[in-house]
Amino acid sequence: MRWTLKPIPPSKKVKSLANTLQIDPVLASLLVQRGIETYDQAKQFFRPSFKDLHDPFLMKDMDRAVERIEKAFQNNENILVYGDYDVDGTTSVALMASYLKTKHEQVYTYIPDRYDEGYGVSYKGIEFAHENDFTLIIALDCGIKAIEKVAHAKSLGVDFIICDHHRPGDEIPDAVAVLDPKREDCNYPYKELCGCGVGFKLIQALASKEGKSAENLTEYLDLVATAIGADIVPIDGENRALAYFGLQVVNNTPRPGIQAILKQVHKTEFTITDVVFIVAPRINAAGRMKHGNYAVTLLMETDEKAAEAYAEDINNYNLDRRETDKQITLEALQQIEDHNEQDRLTTVVYHESWHKGVIGIVASRLTETYYRPTLVFTKSGDKLAASARSVKGFDVYNALEACQEHIEQFGGHKYAAGLTLAEENYEAFKQAFEAEVSKTIDRNLLTPEIQIDAQIDLEQITPKFYRILKQFAPYGPSNMSPVFMTENLVDTGYGKCVGADETHLRLTVKQPPSHSQIVCIGFGLGEKLALTTEGKPFSAIYSIDENEWQGNVSLQLKLRDVK
Repeated sequence: MRWTLKPIPPSKKVKSLANTLQIDPVLASLLVQRGIETYDQAKQFFRPSFKDLHDPFLMKDMDRAVERIEKAFQNNENILVYGDYDVDGTTSVALMASYLKTKHEQVYTYIPDRYDEGYGVSYKGIEFAHENDFTLIIALDCGIKAIEKVAHAKSLGVDFIICDHHRPGDEIPDAVAVLDPKREDCNYPYKELCGCGVGFKLIQALASKEGKSAENLTEYLDLVATAIGADIVPIDGENRALAYFGLQVVNNTPRPGIQAILKQVHKTEFTITDVVFIVAPRINAAGRMKHGNYAVTLLMETDEKAAEAYAEDINNYNLDRRETDKQITLEALQQIEDHNEQDRLTTVVYHESWHKGVIGIVASRLTETYYRPTLVFTKSGDKLAASARSVKGFDVYNALEACQEHIEQFGGHKYAAGLTLAEENYEAFKQAFEAEVSKTIDRNLLTPEIQIDAQIDLEQITPKFYRILKQFAPYGPSNMSPVFMTENLVDTGYGKCVGADETHLRLTVKQPPSHSQIVCIGFGLGEKLALTTEGKPFSAIYSIDENEWQGNVSLQLKLRDVK
C-alpha cells in the first residue's frame, strides 16, 4: 500500500478561507483541495440549491427532444422508453416512464435481455417497437454508438431520442435528438451527469414548458441519487446538488420500491454509500440473475405491499448473485495460479460457463487481489463477452481502443468497460492487451495507493470539527471522504482482533503527551494487531465517523492502514 500525502494548498488561501468561514484551518485546507476558495463557493458546497442546476436547454438537441415528445403527445403516439439493465439504465427508465405517464397514456418500457440481446440498443428491441406500432423510442444510458441500429429504426419509421453520457465515437447516430454532454459539439456546462441525470434534464426541460421548475420534480431525485452513486460519477457541481436533494428524498419520502429495499436493513439514516451498497446491488441483481424488467417494475410500483413483494424477490436474486460471484472468483483465482500468471501486468481470464451477469463483479474482486487492469470473459451466444475493470490512474478504455483489431464491439469509461470478440481472437487479444498495458502503464499504478488529505493530531478531532466535516457529504469521486494521517499513536492496552473470523482490528489509542483516547476499527486489518500492540508508536491513516452503541454516539477512527 502506497501512502501519498496530497499537496498542501497555499497557506494564504487556507488562512483567508478559515477566517472568512470561521472554521479550523484543517477544514479550510480540505475545502481548498476541492477547489473551494471563496465564501460563495463554500455556500454552494455546503448548502446546495436548485438554483445550482443548469438550464436544460443549454444541452445540444434538447429543444428538438422536447418538440418531438410534445408532438408524440399531440398525435397520441405510442412511446417506448428503452434503457439498459444496470442501475443507471433501470432508474433512468423508471424516471422517464413514470414522468411521461403523468402526461400521456401510451408509454411503455423496454429493457433488453442481458443474455439474449446484450448491452445497449438491440435490433430485437427495434423490431418489438416496429411490430407494436411504437413510433418513438427514448433510449436512456445507451445509444450513443448505435449508428446502424438507429438508421435501421428510421427506415422502419421509428424515431429515436438518445439520452446518454458515454463517450461518443467519431459519428453521432442520426436520431431526432442526441442528448449527451460528452458530445464535442455540446456546450452544456457540466459534463459528468450519469444516464439518469441526462434523463432528469429532459424531464426538467419538458416541465419547464408548463412553467414548472426542477424543484417541482423533487420526487424523482431518489432515482437520480441512486444512479449517481451506483455509476460512480463525480459528486461535484450539478451532481452534488442532485445527490444532495436525492438523498433527502431517500431518507424522507422514497418511492415505495426504494422504501421496500431500505426496509430490509436496520438503519434510520441513509448516505450515498448506503445507496451504493444496499439499494444498487439489489437493483442490479435483477438484471444479472433474471431480467432488468423486475427492477423497473419495482421502481415504478406505487403500492407499498406490492413493492415489498417485488423487493423480497429481488433480494433473493441478490443472495443468488453473491453465491455465484463468490464461486466464480475462486475459480478465476485458481485459473491465474494454474496458468502461472501472477506476475503479468494484466489479468485476463475466461471460462465458457461463467455467469455473464456477474463477470463485472468478479473483475472488481480480481482487481482487489492482484491490482492490475482486469478482464473476465465468458461465452455469450457464439461470441465471448467480457467486463473490464481498471486500477486508479489507468484508462482501460484507451487500452482497449489500441487492441480493437481483435475486438468486435466495446464501450464504457476510463475504469470500467465491456466488449465482445470472436472466440478464435481470444488468445491474440489477451497477448495484445498485455503488451499494450506493459507499454503504457506507470508501474507505480500497480501498487494500491491511499491518498491522504491532511496530517493531524488526535486532539484536533473535536465534536465541532466532526460536525462541519459531516457536511462535506455526499461523498464520491471528486469529493471522497477525507482521509487523515496521525503519527506517534500508541495502543492503550485494549487492542484485539474482532469479528466472526477475527479479521478486523479494534484498538483504543492515544497520542502522547495527550491522555485523550479514541476507539479505532480497522476492517480486514486483523493481521496488523502485533504491529500496533507491542508498545511501539505507529502511524495510522483513517477516516472519522460515528459509532452508535446502546444509544450512545461517539466518534471513532475507521482505519485504512497502519505502519
